[in-house]
Amino acid sequence: MSIAETRSIEAAPPVGARQMRNATIASVLGWSLDLFDLFILLYVAPVVGALFFPASAPTLSLAAVYASFAVTLLMRPVGSAIFGHYADVHGRKSAMFTAIVGVGVSTAIFGVLPTIEQAGYLAPVLFLILRLIQGIFVGGVVSSTHTIGTESVSPERRGAMSGLIGGGGAGIGALLASFIFLITSSIFPGDAFAVWGWRCMFFSGLLSSLLGWFIFSSLEESPFFKERQQKRAAGVADKPVAPVKELFSASWRNVLLLNLLVTFGGGAGYYLTSGYLPSFLKVVNKIPNHVSSLILIGASIMALISAIAVGALSDAIGRKKTFLVAGACMIVLLPICYFRMAAATDTGTIAFYALAIAFLGNAGYAPILIFLNERFPTEIRASGTGLSWNIGFALGGMMPTFVSLAAGGPSQIPMSLSVFVVVIFAIYLIGALLNPETKGNFR
Repeated sequence: MSIAETRSIEAAPPVGARQMRNATIASVLGWSLDLFDLFILLYVAPVVGALFFPASAPTLSLAAVYASFAVTLLMRPVGSAIFGHYADVHGRKSAMFTAIVGVGVSTAIFGVLPTIEQAGYLAPVLFLILRLIQGIFVGGVVSSTHTIGTESVSPERRGAMSGLIGGGGAGIGALLASFIFLITSSIFPGDAFAVWGWRCMFFSGLLSSLLGWFIFSSLEESPFFKERQQKRAAGVADKPVAPVKELFSASWRNVLLLNLLVTFGGGAGYYLTSGYLPSFLKVVNKIPNHVSSLILIGASIMALISAIAVGALSDAIGRKKTFLVAGACMIVLLPICYFRMAAATDTGTIAFYALAIAFLGNAGYAPILIFLNERFPTEIRASGTGLSWNIGFALGGMMPTFVSLAAGGPSQIPMSLSVFVVVIFAIYLIGALLNPETKGNFR
C-alpha cells in the first residue's frame, strides 16, 4: 500500500520543552548559518564580479556573479535528494550536521581561490566548481532544518515557526553577513577590500561549521521521526520507502508540480528583494560600503519581523489566504518601492524603502515551509519539502541574473525588477489559488 493511500492526520507526538527549544534553535540557526554563507557572495558581488568575471559593462559582470549564485541553487535539488533520503530513512539530526559543516568548509575555500589576473580562465572555472559543491550541501541543509523544527513545536505555532525558520533564519543569516561586511569593510576600506576584504568574508564561513557542531551536539531527533521508527519496530507501520522515487510516482507528482508554483514565486521574490538589495544600494544608489552595511542590518531585522508576523498570520487565517494577500501586496507595492528608492538622494529615504522591500520580500515566503510540510507525510517529508523548496528556489534564484541582463545599465534596474516582480507574483497567485488549504494537515 502506498503512502498516498494510507494518509491520515496523526495526533502530534508529545514533545518536551527542552526538545522544542533545542529544535527551534537548531533549525533557525542552521538555516541562518547556511544563508549567511550564501549572502557573503551577494554582499561582495560587485568586487567578485570584477575579479573573476570582468566585463566591459558593470551589469554584465554582476550578471555573471548572479549566474554563479544560480549554479549553486541548481545543485540544491541534488542535495535535497541525497540528504533528504538520508533524513527520511535514518533521521534529521545527522543529515543536518553533515550538510551544515559541508557548507561552511566549502564557503571558506572560496577565500583561497586565485583571481582571473592570477590564474587566467582557470579562476572562474574553479569558482564555479566550488559553487556546485556548495550547492549540494545547501540543499541538504534545507531537507533537515525545514522539517525538524516544525515537527517539534505545537500545532498552533507551526506557521510562526515556518516564518521563524524560513524568513527569520534568512534574516539572521543576512544580519550576520551584514556585521561581517561592516567589520571587514572597516578593516579593509576602499581598494583594500578588493585585495583582502572579500577573502576574509569567505573565511568567516568556518564560523558556521564551528557553531553548527556546537548547536547540534545537544539536539534530539525529531519526535515524528522517532515515533515512526518505533511503529516500524513494532510492525505497525510500513517499511521505509525510497522517498525520491515515491515523490515522482503518479501519487505525488502533481502535488510536487503545484508546490513549485508557490515556491518559485516565493524564492524569486526573496532574491529580487533581500537578495538584490546589496547590489541595488551599490550600483543604483551608489552608497558607500559602511553606510550600505548599516542599511542592510536594518533590512535583515525587518525581514525577521516580517517573516514571524506573516507566518503567525497563516496560523490565524490559513496558508492559502496568506499567500493571496502577500502576492497581491507584492504586485502593487514592490514596483513603487523600487522606483522611489532609485530616485531617493538622502540616506534616510533610501533606508526607508530598503526596509519596506525587505518586509515585503520575506512576507511572500514566510508560510511556504509549513505549507510544504503539511503537503507530505513523515515518511517523505524531508525529501518532499526539500525538493519542492529547492527546485522552486533554484528557478527563483536565477531571476537576479535575468534582471541584470535585461537592465542593460544601472538606471534601468528598477524597471527590470518591477516587470519581473509583476510576472513572477502573478504565477505565485495562480499557485496559491490552485493549491488546497493545508493548515492542520500535518501527518
